Amino acid sequence: MKEEIKNYLRLDERFPHILCPGCGIGTIANILIRTFNELNLDKNNICLVSGIGCSSRIPGYIDCDTFHTLHGRAIPCAIGVKLARPYLKVIIIGGDGDILAIGLSHFIHAARRNIDLTVIIVNNYNYGMTGGQVSPTTPKGKFTYTTPYGNLEEEFNIYEISKSAGAIFFARSTTYHVTHLKKVLKKALTKKGFSVVEILSQCPTLYGRLNRLGDAVKMLEEFKNRTIDISLIKEPGEIPSDKIIIGILLDREREEYCEKYERLRKAINEKRD
Repeated sequence: MKEEIKNYLRLDERFPHILCPGCGIGTIANILIRTFNELNLDKNNICLVSGIGCSSRIPGYIDCDTFHTLHGRAIPCAIGVKLARPYLKVIIIGGDGDILAIGLSHFIHAARRNIDLTVIIVNNYNYGMTGGQVSPTTPKGKFTYTTPYGNLEEEFNIYEISKSAGAIFFARSTTYHVTHLKKVLKKALTKKGFSVVEILSQCPTLYGRLNRLGDAVKMLEEFKNRTIDISLIKEPGEIPSDKIIIGILLDREREEYCEKYERLRKAINEKRD
């Protein structure tokens, strides 16, 4: 392992890891660290915030400031960190259940305010850590331990929620497309404002087994075969109905909240003087 990569890891404290064999979360942690390294981010200026869940374990393995919060409360805690220390690169990592179920209102309002945060949503279609229950992104008809006859509900479209709530950047990738994933993470981490990256990740132990999707390799092959990069689509009508769109789906500009707040604070203080 390269020394610059080791520099970002808590090798003596946290390894070996506790992830299931074949889980995609290790791949995500790997690519995230390599993204930090390639962007030359000082680990002393990074704060990783997470709630509860399998993917929320990632910050524990990375040697920087970390904040392990309550279930669904990663975003408001991250907002507090960002307002107190605006110079920090504040990144939230959580699962589809943690961020989009109990944490959904926080997600929507942080996007509305356009606070300079990067939210990484690891979407494995179920609550993996607590036993494989149905989540807001479980596809309709798929099986979980709480939907033994198939999920009756429509799943959330994370892109549409992010866009309508006010996020300025949204990208989707998978644990198969590692080079692609690093590229979109770089874009998100260098964007000023509320940025969201959805990462489709395999959960072979629970979701894959219940839906007879095979082992981790088979699930990665499914990501390869079922996805298409938006950069290859020329016209909206060309999008196949059976494909999942990956790539940068949203990239726009809007004034960031902390900058607006600081400008207002200075203006008020000048009037008082």
